[in-house]
Formats: sequence, structure tokens, C-alpha cells
Amino acid sequence: MSKTTTWRWSALAAAAAIGLAGLPAHAAGYPGEPITLVVPYSAGGGADNAARIIAEGMSAVAGQSVVIENKGGASGSIGAAYVARAKPDGYTVLYDASAFAINPVLRKLPYDAKKDFIPVSQAVTVPNILVAATGSAFNSLPDFIQAAKAKPGRYTYASYGPGSLAQMAGELLKKDADIDVLHVPYKGGAPAIVDVMGGQVDVYFANAASSLNYVTGGKLKALAISSARRMPELPDVPTVAEAGIADFDVAEWNGFFLPAGTPPEVVAKLQDIVQKALARPETRDKLAKLGLTAVGSSAVDFAQFIAAEEARWADVVKANHISVN
Repeated sequence: MSKTTTWRWSALAAAAAIGLAGLPAHAAGYPGEPITLVVPYSAGGGADNAARIIAEGMSAVAGQSVVIENKGGASGSIGAAYVARAKPDGYTVLYDASAFAINPVLRKLPYDAKKDFIPVSQAVTVPNILVAATGSAFNSLPDFIQAAKAKPGRYTYASYGPGSLAQMAGELLKKDADIDVLHVPYKGGAPAIVDVMGGQVDVYFANAASSLNYVTGGKLKALAISSARRMPELPDVPTVAEAGIADFDVAEWNGFFLPAGTPPEVVAKLQDIVQKALARPETRDKLAKLGLTAVGSSAVDFAQFIAAEEARWADVVKANHISVN
């Protein structure tokens, strides 16, 4: 990660944060019309579900409608490109996920993630659960690693698509555990879960929001939690780090972005709306029921987080020679 990149995003975010101190007339009335929240994934998915809950809270805070528009495809890059080209007035907002920081190190994109967007606020975070079929011979992550070391190339892990965080988590495990396992990408999380349940694929770093009910319902076996801390809902399931892979910490996240050129005061006002929406008890409770933790970070903190995420995944892509183009 270059110092220039970090400075650019941090400077943009800092300028936005300063804006709340004195809003000019055109920003003081923002939002004066409905906001379109572009979710670059299909309706009914994890990001879409979270966006709809947060949009409801934003509407209550701002006194304006927040309308969800799904523009899925190409791991989020189609919807992101749409927002990058939108008028930078604060009324077309991108609600993206972890892929925002992964796509630039994997794909040729029709936009520049660093130059064409302003990070506004991280919305939520959720760990992944390393799952296997209930009838699997693996009862723990060490079981899987031991088997993979004994038979390189024999075992498989699923993801919900090339370049997804599920793939990156699997590749990071390969790198840190020094194992050779085969990546099996799917077009979405639902078919991946079905095949893991059926034993067609050995393991899957499944988003907790979409897999927790299967684990608690006895339809999937949880081997480990991807984040640094255990999940309260699964207190007996160790983290990957606890299972022997030091410093392993991976979590899905969602966040808000605006097109470059949006006035700093508008960016700051949107940050304030998002933070207040995520502070509402009803919003936090609804998100928690999906396994999501509300964040509501500042623009400055989110910019630094994005830069660190991109640098991290660039290292994994280089070390594991990953390509999706």
C-alpha cells in the first residue's frame, strides 16, 4: 500500500469530516429529495438485506426516502461503475461489500476504486464460519489441515464466486497453513451451501448471516470462526487463530461510498445520517438477528480500513498467484 494512496483516501475523508462544522446552504438542506442506494448485488443477498434495514433507519433520521436499487454482476463492479459515473451530489450512493477492496487487485475495472470514490462509513461487519457437511469426517479445522497435508490437492473448498471474500479467506488459509486444496467457485452462496451440505465440496467459509441458521439447525457442521473473536451464538466453536493459524482474522463488511467530486459537506452530512441510523436500537437489533454487527465508523477510519484491506489481499493474490481475468 503506497503512502500516496493512504494519504489520498484519508485526506478526502478528513475533508468530509470537517464539513459538518459549517454547512453551506446547498448542503444544509441535504437531503432535499430521495436518496438512491445502489447495492451491486442481487436482491435477497446478505448485502441487500443489511442495506434495506439500514435504509429504513436512514429514512427515519433524514426525513427522506432511501430507495434501494440492485445492480448486480461481476462481483459488484457493475453497480460500482454505475455510481462512479453518477452525478456527485449525494443522491446516488454505493453500498458495497468486501469485494470493493478485492476487485482492484484481481480484475481490470471500468473505474479506479481509489480515485473515483469517497469512503463514507463502514456499516456492518460479520464473520465467516468454516463449515462442512454434518456427515463429514472433519470435526475441527486441525482435522481438515492434517488431511490436506497428507493428501495435497485432494480436498476442496467452496466460495460464492471468483474473487469473493470466501475465496480470499480460503486462499489465506492455504497460505498460512501451507496446504494445497482446490477452489470450487459457485454463482452465489446458496448453491455453495447446498453442495457443502451434500458433501460434494469439503469446506466453505460461509457468511455467518447466511449460514448460522444451518449450523444451529444441525444441517451444517461449524469447524471454525474466521474472525479474531468467537461468535456469541456459537460459543463452543473456536476461531481459526485458536485452532492454530496465528493472527488469522477475516470478516465480511459492508460500507457506504460516494462518487469523487461530491462536496465534502455533503459527504459529512451523509456520514452523520449513516452513523445516527446505525445507532438506533431497532436498526442494531434487526442487524444482530442476521448475525451482523453495526459499525458506523468515521469517513477517516473507513478510508484507512479500505486501504489496509486492499494491501492485505494484494499480498495474498501475489503469494498464491490468483487470477480471475
